[in-house]
Amino acid sequence: MRVSVCDDEPAVRDLVAREVRECYPEAEISLFASGEELLYAEEPGDILFLDIRLTGLNGMEIARVLRKRNKKTILIFLTAVREYVFEAFDVGAFHYLVKPFEDGKFFEVLGMAAAQWEEMQRREAGQADYRRGHTDGMEETGQGGAGESRFLLVKNGGLSTRVLLDDIIYAEVFNRKVTLHGREGDLEYYGKLSELEKIAGESFFRPHRAYLVNFKYVERYNATEIVLEKGRALMAKQNYSAFVKSFMRYNQRLGAAGQAADTEKQDSQVNCSCKRPASQADSRYIKQGSQVDSRGKDLVTGADGRQMEKRDSFGGD
Repeated sequence: MRVSVCDDEPAVRDLVAREVRECYPEAEISLFASGEELLYAEEPGDILFLDIRLTGLNGMEIARVLRKRNKKTILIFLTAVREYVFEAFDVGAFHYLVKPFEDGKFFEVLGMAAAQWEEMQRREAGQADYRRGHTDGMEETGQGGAGESRFLLVKNGGLSTRVLLDDIIYAEVFNRKVTLHGREGDLEYYGKLSELEKIAGESFFRPHRAYLVNFKYVERYNATEIVLEKGRALMAKQNYSAFVKSFMRYNQRLGAAGQAADTEKQDSQVNCSCKRPASQADSRYIKQGSQVDSRGKDLVTGADGRQMEKRDSFGGD
């Protein structure tokens, strides 16, 4: 179970995290100091504790954006005033807690939320039974044909699709679904972006938890986003320096490969111009053998085309 806490007060974030760990030691807990930080995250979690009165975008605005992406997250609002209570249910809130909240009330709401999450897991497991025998996901299958890059075999609902790595502009993940944005269109499958990152190699970079970009299609970038040939990807500020260095190395490798190819082509042209097929050998330097008759005598061809015995001439009898 993944639990996220978004509140601009460090004391509240720490308190909620402690209470969750006390009840569910195995839970994965993520803390966010602002709504913008939460929106940049790969996923909001299975259960989200969200403060309404945040600095910048408030909790209601954040909730509306999240609901467009994900309707499954169990949303629990944290608020110091009750005036937002009715508005909270407009965005599908599971419950709300008024600050300062009591331990008893907190554990009660958390327990109900965890029970609902477990029920959702059981329903999803039951709905997935019909897919038994089909494995969604992605795997590397090797090298393509002459001049092609490596390719993936993407499996989705029993259908397998061959995708060249070189044709992937960028990939993004949301709610455990990876979307490959390619030159010919998009393709989705359930999996982990980290697995694709390992396979993709040095021509790709992960500037943000939710994105993996192909350097080949990068048009411009700054400390917050990358503009690609088709689409945009977010840039986490802490990854900006590493991205710039990796992009420079990629361009250096590209330049070195181009020079090597030009040199090889020139060498090939020089070698070809120096070679002469055996059939075109200069006949002036090849001694032709004489024809002989059955007695071993040399024969010559006369002006009338008849062959006669060759006689040595020393100027006359």
